[in-house]
This record gives sequence, C-alpha cells and structure tokens, in this order.
Amino acid sequence: MSEERADGAPIEVLEQYFEARGWPCERSGEGEIVGSASGSWAQYEFRGVWRPEDQVLQFLAFPDIKVAVEKRGAIHESLSLINEQLWLGHFEMWSGSGLIVFRHSTVLDTRDGEGLTLDQAEAISEAALEECERFYPVFQFVLWGGKSPGEAIAAALIDTHGEA
Repeated sequence: MSEERADGAPIEVLEQYFEARGWPCERSGEGEIVGSASGSWAQYEFRGVWRPEDQVLQFLAFPDIKVAVEKRGAIHESLSLINEQLWLGHFEMWSGSGLIVFRHSTVLDTRDGEGLTLDQAEAISEAALEECERFYPVFQFVLWGGKSPGEAIAAALIDTHGEA
C-alpha cells in the first residue's frame, strides 16, 4: 500500500477490505462507502463515512430491521440491555424511520500519515458483523416472537456447546 495517504484514505482502506472479503461495495461520495455482507440471519448493509475535519471514521451496520411504532418501547428496552453487553460500538434505533443500526466511530489522525490500517478495517467490520449476528435474534424475539426484552436477551445469549 502506498505510504502517502489523502483524506479519503480510510474509505480507500475500507474499500480494499470489502473487496478482499468479496463484499459488494461502492463509493457514494468522496468520503463515503456502502457495502453489503451476508450473515446467518440477514443481509447487512455497511456504511463507512469519513469526516476529515474531525478526523473521525464512522462505521454503520444496518441489519435490515424496521420497528413499528407500537413496538418501539420494547425495542428501546432491548437496546439498553444489548448495549450493556458491547465492548465496541452500540445499537440504536433511528427515531424517524424506526431503523435499527449498529454504530461505531474511530478517531484517526491521518495528518501524521498513519490513517486506517487493513487490520483496523477488519476489526471494525468484523465487530459490526459479529454484533449484528449475535443480537439479531433479540430483535426478532421481541418483534415477532412475543418475548419481553429480558426473555429475548436470555434466549439469544444462550451459549451452545458441542454440535447439533
């Protein structure tokens, strides 16, 4: 990889990582990339947004879950319980659309030539995918399974051992 980096370098590195994984992606602007990845539960849209003025890379993952108004209270409670379990990033529900999103931001100082590495791109992307996969069932249990947020978390976080 070139030693010289422009302000768009974090997006370029994400693009390289997405392409190496075989995830379809496209640039949607100078400092933005959109990609998608298949998981066990859903197709996830990933979005990287680089803000050079703040030196912040925001990474978003959308698990294709839209919450109806009547279920938003239960989902807010679920989000609180889920976010207690996370070490990186958080889930939220956008108030206007009811979309669930996983969001993580990273401060990068590209002025010193460091920028985002492929290892960091992998860590950010894989963490988002893993957390979406781990907690997707919680949302489904609450939205469609009639479970309370506490029951949904307990059911989704059961550790399995061995093979079925």
